Amino acid sequence: MAAAPGPAVDAGRVIADLRELQRRTGDAQGAQRLCWGAVWRQAREFLAELLGEIGVEPERDEAGNLWASLDEDREPAIAVGSHVDSVPDGGWLDGALGVMAAVGVLRAWAEAGETPARPLTLVDWADEEGARFGRSLFGSSAFAGTLEPDQVRALTDPDGRTLPEALADNDVDLDRVLDCGARRQGLGAYLELHIEQGPVMEAEGMAVAAVAGCAGVERHRFRFDGQASHAGTTPMDRRRDAGLAAADAALRIEGIAVRNHGVATTGALVLRPGIATAVAGEAELLVDLRNPDPDSLATMLAEALSSGQIEADKRDCELSTELVWRIDPIPFDEQLVALAREAASDAGGRDDPLTSGALHDAAEVARVLPAAMVFVPSIGGISHAKEEDTAEADLAAGIETFGALVNRVVAQT
Repeated sequence: MAAAPGPAVDAGRVIADLRELQRRTGDAQGAQRLCWGAVWRQAREFLAELLGEIGVEPERDEAGNLWASLDEDREPAIAVGSHVDSVPDGGWLDGALGVMAAVGVLRAWAEAGETPARPLTLVDWADEEGARFGRSLFGSSAFAGTLEPDQVRALTDPDGRTLPEALADNDVDLDRVLDCGARRQGLGAYLELHIEQGPVMEAEGMAVAAVAGCAGVERHRFRFDGQASHAGTTPMDRRRDAGLAAADAALRIEGIAVRNHGVATTGALVLRPGIATAVAGEAELLVDLRNPDPDSLATMLAEALSSGQIEADKRDCELSTELVWRIDPIPFDEQLVALAREAASDAGGRDDPLTSGALHDAAEVARVLPAAMVFVPSIGGISHAKEEDTAEADLAAGIETFGALVNRVVAQT
């Protein structure tokens, strides 16, 4: 298919913007744009600078999402974006690539002096990562109407601060965040560019790929209650070791993922009292299960809960579980995915779309708007780490393909 008319995005400028963002908000350990914090706000200040250069004024909604529009008096608009928040010691591209590419799209149209057939709106979603409070996709789920404020009200960060306190530091009221959903009425589609965060594309030698949808997630906290006791005087056969119960459960959960062709991560384990001279009387294990098939995901959860109970019983411990967050597998819009496939194919990329095992704001947005994504490869499949990287040629190909996809969607009007 011939490329749709419209200005090309200057990939070199987008990459330069990304490097400047990392210079301002990263250090030797990686990106430090933890959401709701000072460095994250600095990242948004830089974003506002870039938008100001093309005469666009950003505004923030009730959930802390940032919006910036070209020709906002017309509807429905095409939203383009991602998130600038990062995990601690994170990568320079995760989320930021999509936001800076969105700046590039708006810049291309503004500098060309052309008016797209459909208006374009940039969005920087708040707290996609959930790294501080454990609840991912905060801003986009508020937009989609799936966030339940009472379920997140008691969440705390490692310093003991509550989510409502952190939101208040940023002039966000938890009881009003769902009001941001009113913006849905003015939007017709959502497009996002992101790194793959996995090894498939690099292994295939593909620079760009369309994305068919996102895997579902079940995230739960397992609490094992045993009995704290002296490390030197408690016989091995008399111990109620909550830490070992949690550790054995984690190993069982690993096997569950393999059997069900999914992935499982037990990425956080907290022991109390947490000292060398005491048997752990309490243990908290954070369990993250993912699968693109809803039935397989349900099976993984049932088996994980059963495994936790089996290991608790073995060591005379009590098990309780708490839902942290869940999202069903989400397919993207078939027509938009087809356009993304065409754009990727024209760029010499992967013909068949991928299913993302990572979470993305597009998954929440796809509940209420047609949505699609484009991926670029991740070197070594590494993300959420300072080593995260993508070859510059692949970045340029992805940015240009994303711009071409936006032009195709605009031309559909």
